[in-house]
Amino acid sequence: MTSELDDLAAAVRSVIDRRWSPAALRAAIEAPTGYDADLWSVLCEQVGIAALAVPEEHDGVGAGVRALQVVAEELGRHLIPSPFLGSAVLTTTLLAETGEAELLAGLASGERIGAVAFAGEDFADRPITAAGGALTGTARFVLDGDLADDLIVVAGEELYLVDSGAAGRRPTPSMDPTRRFAEVVVDGAPARRIGDGAGAALQRALDRACAVLAAEQAGAAAQALAITVDYAGSRVQFGRPIGSFQALKHRMADLFVLVESARSAALAAGEALDRGDAGAPLAVATAKTYCSEAFSAVAAEMIQLHGGIGITWEHDAHLYFKRAHSSSQLFGDPAHHLSRRELTHS
Repeated sequence: MTSELDDLAAAVRSVIDRRWSPAALRAAIEAPTGYDADLWSVLCEQVGIAALAVPEEHDGVGAGVRALQVVAEELGRHLIPSPFLGSAVLTTTLLAETGEAELLAGLASGERIGAVAFAGEDFADRPITAAGGALTGTARFVLDGDLADDLIVVAGEELYLVDSGAAGRRPTPSMDPTRRFAEVVVDGAPARRIGDGAGAALQRALDRACAVLAAEQAGAAAQALAITVDYAGSRVQFGRPIGSFQALKHRMADLFVLVESARSAALAAGEALDRGDAGAPLAVATAKTYCSEAFSAVAAEMIQLHGGIGITWEHDAHLYFKRAHSSSQLFGDPAHHLSRRELTHS
């Protein structure tokens, strides 16, 4: 962590500490947009998180992946729903490849939200096709797809800007209420081609998004462990805090190792991408696989170690558990990324 990254983390944390709470999380989940628009505005205006991945020549910060990871880690700690991952990371990174100045300027301010439609029921599927300039197909699990002002569609090796008002868009409920997905149908929707080489550009953007998601998973896992340790120190059984029992100490020590290893894997992926290392895709696949499994393990133990209260609707444990499992599937499950590791090694 450089001093600049420390300052960025502190700035994001300061806003969250002032404006966020478990009640705010539940209010955001129930909001029509699925996130706290006021908090998003403050983070964009005061901290500039939506502009981090936008190149400087397009009114952005031109920051690297590590800066994006710092923000994601802080947002992940509190499961904060926001357009950050889908708009400020994935869409912005993909558009930066095309140099679409007008679109990037709107995303940099946070006033507009972008979404990328590219996958089908299976993450590896690319269901949208283009023939004679007309798009056909249905993309699923599009992050913030029903809210997006700028809808980017990947069709083969081409990128298209689609009229979001003309596309069919339907929210897709999932087990994780803190993440918003949509189904997007583009049959006959007006579209404008904006880039070439979409396959390679999409993979580069997904690598960055996976590295940022891994940092978010590490942050959420760290907070889940912190909540569990705090509970174990205050819950008394047999006349003493349950955290003093050796068996529980061992379990929480194992969780601490998982959390720290996950964070190391995530940051290593971010560093590799920022340096442009040839092995960066391998580092990303490693981080996404390990962080997915670590967060799922910590969230499951969080529920177990809280006892009866851990399975109640009012406690946050189930929200961490659901975020862990939805995040493990987002942008490819661990099996997908393990296969990428094998291909990279071969």
